Formats: sequence, C-alpha cells, structure tokens
Amino acid sequence: MTRRAAPNAQRVLRITYYVFLITLLASCASPPPTSTPQHFAPFILVTQDPNASSTPTPFQPSGQVDTPIPTFTASPPPTATFTSTPPITATFAPLPSPTTDSVSPTFPTSSRTNYILYSTLDINGKSITTDQTIRYYNNTGITLSDIVLSVQPNIYTNAFVLNSIAQDGTPITSHAFSGQRLTVNLPQPLGAGSATTLTLNFKLNIPQKSSSDVFGYDFNQINLVDWYPFIVPHRGGWILHDPSPWGEHLVYDSSDIELNIKTNADVTLAIGATPEQNGEWTRYRMYGARTLAISASSEFIVSETTSGNIAIRSYYFNGYQTGGADMLTYASQAINTFSAQFAPYPHQTLAIVQTDMNDGMEYDGLVFLSSDFYKQYNGTARSNLATIGVHEIAHQWWFSLVGNDHALEPWLDEALSTYSERIFYENNYPANVSWWWQFRVDYFKPKGYVDGSIYQYGSFRSYTDAVYFQGARFLDEMREQMGYGNFSKFIKEYALRYSYGHATAADFFALAREIVNVNYDPLQKKYFMGSY
Repeated sequence: MTRRAAPNAQRVLRITYYVFLITLLASCASPPPTSTPQHFAPFILVTQDPNASSTPTPFQPSGQVDTPIPTFTASPPPTATFTSTPPITATFAPLPSPTTDSVSPTFPTSSRTNYILYSTLDINGKSITTDQTIRYYNNTGITLSDIVLSVQPNIYTNAFVLNSIAQDGTPITSHAFSGQRLTVNLPQPLGAGSATTLTLNFKLNIPQKSSSDVFGYDFNQINLVDWYPFIVPHRGGWILHDPSPWGEHLVYDSSDIELNIKTNADVTLAIGATPEQNGEWTRYRMYGARTLAISASSEFIVSETTSGNIAIRSYYFNGYQTGGADMLTYASQAINTFSAQFAPYPHQTLAIVQTDMNDGMEYDGLVFLSSDFYKQYNGTARSNLATIGVHEIAHQWWFSLVGNDHALEPWLDEALSTYSERIFYENNYPANVSWWWQFRVDYFKPKGYVDGSIYQYGSFRSYTDAVYFQGARFLDEMREQMGYGNFSKFIKEYALRYSYGHATAADFFALAREIVNVNYDPLQKKYFMGSY
C-alpha cells in the first residue's frame, strides 16, 4: 500500500535505473528463466529509500488491443441512485490539550493496537496537526525495549514535524528518526502480554502531489494516505521493508482506528467509515483495519447507494457523472459477489474516490481511481474503470481483511485481487469473461514466476506480468485442478482463517492440501520459484 515518492526524487530514480540497465547489459546478464527457477536470497529490509514510487494497478492502454476481441452484446450501462451530499463544514480552532476530557481516549476492548487521533486539517495552509494516542498490546511473546513506527511522510522534505512523544505519560527523549523509520527506546521495557500507551503530537506539512503519487495536494484535492505514525508488525523482529520503484513495501497489523477531525473550510471528506458528531469534531471509527485514508475536496460530487447494510459512496468531479454514478453499481455488484464468494464485506462503508494519478490504489474502506479511467469510460463493464475499480474493491478482502507481506509475497494479494476480477465477471457479466482474459491478461503476454518479492523483478512490467497476470493464470489452473466447488470452499476458509491476521504462501498451500489433497507440485513448478 505504499504509493509514494518524494516529488524531487523521480529524476534520481530514473538515473539510478539507467545505470542499473547499463551495468546489467555490460555483464551480459541472462534473460529471465523459462524452465529452471532462479532462486533468490530472502529480503528482510529495514532501511529507507526516498525514491519509492506509487504502485500502479496494471491496465491496458486506451485504444491498444493486440488480440482479437470476440463479438459481443454490450453490457447496458448500470444505473445508480444519485444523492447530492453537502460538504462537511467545521469551525477552525486550536486543538485542545491532550489532558482535557474532550480528547481523553476510550479504548475498544481488543488486543489489537488502537489508534485514536484528534486532527485539525488546515485546508488553506496545506497542513494537519494531530494529537495521537496509540494503545499497543505486546503480543510478540518477548519483552520489548523498543518499538518501531513507520512514518511515511518523513520521506518528504520538511513534511513531518514531531513535537512530542511519551510512553504512559513519561516523555521519551531517546529515539532514532531516519527516513520512514522511527525507533523509540522505551523508558520502561514492555513485558510480553503487557500493554502500553504512546502519545504523540505532530504536524504534517502536506507536500504537493505528483501524478505518480496518491499522497499530497493538487489544485482541487488533498489525499492523506499512510499519513500518521503506526507501529509496524513484529515477527522475530520489526518488519519495515525498503521501498521499491514498483510494488508495495509496507506491512500492517490489523488495528482499531478512531479519527476525530475538523477543518477550517467547507470541504467534503471521503473516508472509509461513517461520520458521527463528537462535539466540535467529526468522528470516524474503523475496527480491524490496516490503515485509514482521507481525501478532501470542495469540488466533490457525491453519489451514494447501499448494498445490504453497507453504504457505498462515489466521490468524483464535475464532468465525470456517468462514471462516478456507474461505479456505484459495479461496487454494489462486487460487494455482493465477493461477500458471497469469500467472506462478508469487512467494513461498514466503501468510498470510491476519483483522483489525478496514473492508476488505482486501495485502502481500508476506500479506493482511489485514476481520472483517466473516468475520461475513457465507455459506459459499459468492458472498461478500465470497471476492471480496475473491481480490482481495488477486491483488495478489501485481499489486503484489508487478509493481510500478507506485500514486499516479500505480493502475489498473495495482487494475484487474488486480479483473479477476483474474473470471478466478478463470471457472476455479473458472464458474456464478458473471454473479453476479460484478453483485455486484462493475454494482452500483456505475461511470463515469469509468480512468487518473487518486489525487489526481484527488473521492471514494473516484469513485476506485474508475473505477480498479477501469471498469478491469475495460476489461480485459474488451480481452480480447475481442485474443482470449482473445492476451490470455493478453499477460498472461503482462507478468508475466514486468516481474517484480521497475516497469511503466507506456505499457509495458502497448506490449506489447499487440507481442503483437497491433490498434487500441486506440477503447478508450483510451472508458476513458482519455490516450493511450499
């Protein structure tokens, strides 16, 4: 879910990449393996790199098709209920002291990490000031002398200002802050099974957003993603990987998050939770979420509908009403399909947000989609808007509900989300399944092994060809081998067993063998470098 690069770092990234290519050619490197898997040492990276860029969801360029498309009956444009939603208004006032009753946190009953934030968003000043309280439960089984937090905004020059930090009311004076990594040396060690409370006050100077990024502001929108410090998972050590030019490097534990926010301007806030009034604040609460993202604009048009008890809201700009409204129907169909095929939708709401970026990106209860998809939208399900929209919605199951290590085993969420598109089409637009294979997969003529880390591929194209598209082919063959009924049983049990936790490739195949013990070795040999 990491989607960012420091705006001034793109030129350095390109130069570094060209030097890498020249060195590679000079050494007469072999082409990618075709029959014998190439084995790599595992990556457990904990440093930081300001040259990280957003992770595009690969899509077919508009107007470019190199495989014949069968004749078909166009799907009729979906219909949606349109409701004009007034912007959220709030008076701007200084944050109250964290010691006042108005910000005294009440923690949910859970062993998950709890985040409670009181934030004032200064629209005109492009900044947000926050009092943050973190209740952390030490479920590691060992005594901890330090805690590591991810602070992604610190990758940007002068963006993040930490004003104070304390543990259980005692100021912390010993910490190491470098790039994305904040290591806090605890004044009091935290024993296994114990809990502690960290309190922070910070200011975020929101940087200008680039077209390859989600985070930041542009002429009509502010996007805040991975914007507050969060405690990274601990499994034999703190897990905070290096960024990569492609792929997502952050790993999240499931957590309970409460955001209380106010602004100094009339704006509409898109957040993946239901707003509640909390005095002068507007409160949003998410339970069992990996992260909470915000998009703010005074120009949003909002359409909304429901799917059962799930509120679905589409946020888009003037001139894009057709795509903005139609996304409600695709989203409703996706929620219904995936809730039946995988597990109940894990949140109370879903926000679909148009933004100026090159692709799509998912967060808990909220997905971003490129303005280009809305511009190119042809009014049917045979479009990037529909396919990528459904892909990002599928991540509500394969990222938000079931976690994994996105840097070391990205196929576990990306291949499953890509193949979920196929499941969506077969259940809602069955005449379009052949089209989907050609448009989304075969067009790219994918090759490569599915199970590489984000660091093991030489380009964005080779990464997505292997992880997304070869991954979809693998899952389709696995489904055929298991039988559709067994595959359905398997995927439901996978979603249930690893809900709000983390799954690995070994977990995936162990459960597959548990459901139906057939020989998966030939499939693994065909699509994987390793055996599981």
